[in-house]
Formats: sequence, structure tokens, C-alpha cells
Amino acid sequence: MSVADHKSKELQLKCMVISVSDTRNKETDKSGRLISELLEISGHRIDTMEIVPDEKGKIRQLINEGKENPDIDVILTNGGTGIAYRDVTIETVKPLLDKEIPGFGEIFRSLSYSEDIGSAAILSRAIAGIANHTAVFSMPGSSGAVRLAMNKLILPELSHVVNEIQKDI
Repeated sequence: MSVADHKSKELQLKCMVISVSDTRNKETDKSGRLISELLEISGHRIDTMEIVPDEKGKIRQLINEGKENPDIDVILTNGGTGIAYRDVTIETVKPLLDKEIPGFGEIFRSLSYSEDIGSAAILSRAIAGIANHTAVFSMPGSSGAVRLAMNKLILPELSHVVNEIQKDI
């Protein structure tokens, strides 16, 4: 498929952005804003933008709302992917996935190692997958990690991912 053919299949996707943090609010949520700005620059629409504390129940509730909402194509979370006691995003998201996309986390950690934070990349548990025909990406909460994940992995493949998810339904 040529680049022109690939671009012709680009979709305007409806996205839910969830920032997981005990300390951020609308004014201080740089990573959530960055995700939203990059999605909008790429022609996608932000349907929902929320900040929730590092609590399994609240994260699960929002993910479930997003995956059950036919107007949401993609859920993007940031924060809570590390190894600290309060980091529970991965434990919450992973059981909700019907299929995991292991390449996202693998390549993200590799890029983080080589282009951003070096050996500290081993602390990241970033994950992606499919939940009820909805793409889900969970990335770290730092703006550097968000920029790396969005620009190098998520945005270049987002329409392709959603096309693949939706082609058989």
C-alpha cells in the first residue's frame, strides 16, 4: 500500500483521554493536554477528558464507560504505569482487555531506553490492547513519555489500529 493509499484510510477518531494522578488537576495536567493537542492536530476529536486518582475502581469505571460507548474509538490513559505502590493503572486496564498489543509496550520501552531515559525504561509497564472493539493505550504520565509514545507509536498507527479493530464487525 502506498503512502497515499494509507493516508486515504485515515479516520477522524473519537477519543477519551484519562489522566491517572493523585496530584494533578485541570491546570497542572500537562500530559493530558499534550495528548489532546496531538490528537487534535492529527485530526481526531476529544470526546471526553478526565483526571482520576490512582484508584482501581475509578479507573475501571471510566475505562468501562469508554469501551461501552459506541462514540468512543480510542481510550488513552497516562499515569500510574510505574512500579510504585499507588501505580495501579496496568493492574486495572489489563483484565479489561480482550486482546493485548504487546508490541506497543515492548517498542515503547526500547525507544524510551534509546531516546529518552536510558535504563530507567525498565520501570515502565506501558500497555495497549483492545477492549470491546475500542483501542486502549496506557502510557506513563511524564510529558516526555507521552510525546514519545504519541509521536513515534500511537499517532502513526492509530487509524490503522482502529480500521483493523472495526473491519470485521
